[in-house]
Amino acid sequence: MLCEKKFTLPVVPPFRLDLTVWTLRRRQRNHIDRWNGKEYTRVFVLDGNAVHVVVEQQHETNLLITVRCESKVPKLQEIIMGMLTTMLGTDKNLEKFYRLAERDKHLKSLAASFKGVKPPRFPTIFEALVNAIACQQVTLDVGILLLNRLSESHGKQFADQYAFPRPEDLADVSEGDIKSLGFSYQKSRAIISLANTIVSKEDSFNNFENLPNETVVTRLMKIKGIGRWSAEYVLLRGLGRIDTFPGDDVGAQKNLMQLINASKRPNYDEIQQVTKQWKPFAGLVYFHLLLDKLQKKNLL
Repeated sequence: MLCEKKFTLPVVPPFRLDLTVWTLRRRQRNHIDRWNGKEYTRVFVLDGNAVHVVVEQQHETNLLITVRCESKVPKLQEIIMGMLTTMLGTDKNLEKFYRLAERDKHLKSLAASFKGVKPPRFPTIFEALVNAIACQQVTLDVGILLLNRLSESHGKQFADQYAFPRPEDLADVSEGDIKSLGFSYQKSRAIISLANTIVSKEDSFNNFENLPNETVVTRLMKIKGIGRWSAEYVLLRGLGRIDTFPGDDVGAQKNLMQLINASKRPNYDEIQQVTKQWKPFAGLVYFHLLLDKLQKKNLL
């Protein structure tokens, strides 16, 4: 029997669901994080069950959440509220950032244009790592396409939408199966190795929330297929470290170059120097630059 539950999730204003969701999904063809102009939808897997979640902004201070599942899940509302709070950053107070931006000639207009966006996070570090692996050395469009295929092949389904695969969904999959989706051999091997590592609990990442950035990067770079860009990407998008600006991100380099009117694209060290003035909000600037790029493509 289909169960349905509705409840509200409080948010710290200012908040805009549309901007936050676009920062999370990045591309219109993202089938995992869907946005129809009014509602954000996603499928999670809880207690082995596919759970369909619909999020709609009713007011600047709250969101309406509708949850549907085929079987009852213990503490369903509590779990979903916690996950969405993390993913959509609804509890983040960004007043200090807005005060900083108001005094900064580069950030003032940017922050005003996208006021209300919160820093998003993937629900798990595993998902953040697989996103990083998928998007390495390919365009973001191709990376999103690969992630869609991975979910539609190995994620649990609810109606016409699929959940992102869990480590246990991928641990016993063959490298050839992943490669058939369009992933390279190296990426296929890295994803399966990562899934098996987590399933065997060799590294569950449970303590990463309490570790300093440098330690997290060092540990992540020991994982097959994870370099500096991927590690910093996970810091920002998987752990919510909004003081982190992934300096090896080519797209972000170009976006920053335009923001500061640089004559050439800044390298990693130059980005660290430029973004130092925006600490501890360099990663939030990264998200604003992404939105600016999406807006210029008429996607917002």
